[in-house]
Amino acid sequence: MQAILVPVKSFRAAKHRLAEVLDDRSRISLAKSLAEIVVNASGSSPAFVACDDSEVADWAIAMGATVLWTPGLGLSGAVGAGFRHLVASGFSRVIVAHADLPFARDLEHFGDDDAVTIAPDHRLDGTNVIAIPASVPFTFRYGSRSYQNHQMEAARHHVRCLSVFDWRLASDVDLPGDLVLVDDLMRSHAPRKRASP
Repeated sequence: MQAILVPVKSFRAAKHRLAEVLDDRSRISLAKSLAEIVVNASGSSPAFVACDDSEVADWAIAMGATVLWTPGLGLSGAVGAGFRHLVASGFSRVIVAHADLPFARDLEHFGDDDAVTIAPDHRLDGTNVIAIPASVPFTFRYGSRSYQNHQMEAARHHVRCLSVFDWRLASDVDLPGDLVLVDDLMRSHAPRKRASP
């Protein structure tokens, strides 16, 4: 039995690197739309949202996900706490997916049961999706070079590590240049900020 874990930060604090091209309302709307795509991609596997924001918690419940309250832990700490909770709850495998993957689908079929499986971002720097067997006492290391750090963490535990290079899972929305990936979503959002003259 496996679970999908989606860490979601406050929608109001999300996507701050897009602030130069999107106003606050547009960033909030985009962050929520992307998170909905990822949660819906969990398929028949139960979805859990790790968060420390009441608005996100209400949204997750409305989406049919279970909330894991992880206040003040940061991304790596929140995912680690969520992973340990799900393992203790009897799940044999946990798939962690970032909440900004516009083409995410079929997450329930991601990875091997007996391996750490990683889908890096298109820069081969971040970890967009990672599947961990419950038997591995994994320490999550998000941030710069998390893809390499997670590979090393798997090696530290002598666990087979697989990489999945899939453009759908590699496509995330972090920087202004990434907005071309979500033009269809953006059409329903407020206009972008005008460039300074």
